[in-house]
Amino acid sequence: MLNYKIVGNAMQQVVVELGADQTMYSEAGKFLWKTDNIKFETSFNVGDKKGHFEEKSGGGFMGKFMDTAVTVGKRKLAGESAAFQVFNVTHGESGLVTFSQTIPGEIKAINIEDFGVLYVQKDGFLAAENTVDFDIALTKKIGAGFFGGEGFILEKFSDVGTLFIGACGNFIEINPADYGGKIQIDTGALVAFDKNIDYDIEWVGGSVGQVAKNLLFGGEGLFLATLSGNGKVLIQSMNITSLARTLFRNATKSSPEDRSSGKMLGGLGSLLGELGGDKF
Repeated sequence: MLNYKIVGNAMQQVVVELGADQTMYSEAGKFLWKTDNIKFETSFNVGDKKGHFEEKSGGGFMGKFMDTAVTVGKRKLAGESAAFQVFNVTHGESGLVTFSQTIPGEIKAINIEDFGVLYVQKDGFLAAENTVDFDIALTKKIGAGFFGGEGFILEKFSDVGTLFIGACGNFIEINPADYGGKIQIDTGALVAFDKNIDYDIEWVGGSVGQVAKNLLFGGEGLFLATLSGNGKVLIQSMNITSLARTLFRNATKSSPEDRSSGKMLGGLGSLLGELGGDKF
């Protein structure tokens, strides 16, 4: 059993106590800090976390090479980094390793056996025990990928063990069966769903005119993610793309409070302009 503690509020981190016989792997860039007796190394193949090259690829150097090449290719196609980071204890009974997100939001621990299979959108994966199997899965309908804004390749987790995923903002768990069997959400709000959920993309609006109106004046995209079935869906309360746009929009504005890089005069000018119009 994995011992861990999720700490923090708006910007959470998960502190994991690894035993001498335990190993974890994480998405590159999610590691925060560790004790000295924890070793980590970069791995291009998820098989490295289990040491099952021969079992998964048929054995030998060429089997290992081909398995690694395929895994790296799939991860790059999904928009993820090419490599994992793998962590284990070098000496002593246990050690600590901590992971955090690169965005403000919650971290959720999942016992993967409770889901059977969990599909996670890119950027959602944080870290997992080495007993959790990682793979890449295509959405059933290619249209869901090309138009969904998050790519038609999902990260697939199965087997047993603890998986950590992250949300932008707060996690919200929904079962479409509780709402008539089908829900529609913003494509950027989806984090994960289980094997009992069917995922697709639908147009916003029933006519070309309505679609154009939504695009030009509605402040949203052209599509909604549609999830149906009787299972678990995890969504996030904040859209990462919308957050990035808000930050960029505000970063390019001057304000009286901004005293850096000579922008104070620009902010003062804006303030005077608002107070006196053309007089200044």
